Amino acid sequence: MSTDTTRTRPAPSPRQRPRQRLRQPKPIVVDGDTSLFSLITLWTFVALPFVALVAAVPIAWGWGLTALDASVAVVAYVVTGFGVTVGFHRYFTHGSFKARRSVRVALAVAGSLAVEGSVIQWVADHRRHHAFTDREGDPHSPWRYGTGPAALAKGMVYAHCGWFFDRGATTNRERFAPDLLADRGLRVVDRMFGLLIVVSLLTPAVIGGVVTWSWTGALTGLFWGGLVRMALLHHVTWSVNSVCHVVGSRPFVSRVSDRATNFWPLAVVSFGESWHNSHHADPTGARHGVLRGQIDPSARLIWLFERFGWAWDVRWPDPVRLANKRSVART
Repeated sequence: MSTDTTRTRPAPSPRQRPRQRLRQPKPIVVDGDTSLFSLITLWTFVALPFVALVAAVPIAWGWGLTALDASVAVVAYVVTGFGVTVGFHRYFTHGSFKARRSVRVALAVAGSLAVEGSVIQWVADHRRHHAFTDREGDPHSPWRYGTGPAALAKGMVYAHCGWFFDRGATTNRERFAPDLLADRGLRVVDRMFGLLIVVSLLTPAVIGGVVTWSWTGALTGLFWGGLVRMALLHHVTWSVNSVCHVVGSRPFVSRVSDRATNFWPLAVVSFGESWHNSHHADPTGARHGVLRGQIDPSARLIWLFERFGWAWDVRWPDPVRLANKRSVART
């Protein structure tokens, strides 16, 4: 009679099994395809304001531009422009200063009224831009197709506004903006973006209609304070992505791949954002126009916030650090 000396070891119970530490995968750079609805919306809010801007001159010449229309458009441009430059960019993206809760929410709303994207997505895109400036991964580098004239022209169009329509390049918010996603108030503002688009366009129309008590006043308010204002601010902002990586001076050293430039003609209308080389050399700085004679309205507004006690821990330029980053001027 043979005996089987092999024994089958019983399977360990769940409690006896060693715990395995699950390694969390690193968040991907992009989320994947943009929906068809998002693409249609993007084309609408890129093309329609631009058509309005092109039509502005002949309409003004033949019909006239009232003081009310001009005032509403200027105020709307200033409020939404600073919402982007001081709020979306210097505060939310780079943490150039700290602010009280009410100021934080107000800046998020003002920036959203510019209709350049919701606050969390805008910040995620811009942080990704800084992480991969002018190399693979940058969402809007004008150098993506090469350095030849045709390639650069194509790249300029892509960097200016073409990158919005790249369906497979939506920036991953969990990777690039986890701090904003953790803020309940900002998530609410982010979800309200569609409503804020309507508010941004209709508020000038309502003001024009109520003040003049006419449909004509409402229509001109919508045109000048809504569409034309929006188009101008859009193309000024997009020019920082395109023009300010190709044309201008580079007085400060930044990363090897980084081709950001200072382009003075845009300084006033961009509220100081076109001092782009200075910004890329010191991204968290509250002032971008750091050299003598460089106008930076956004930095002045942050200075006022600081004086009123609305902002603190402002990261003003360090002269020693700036001196170490100075380079031979390049054009």
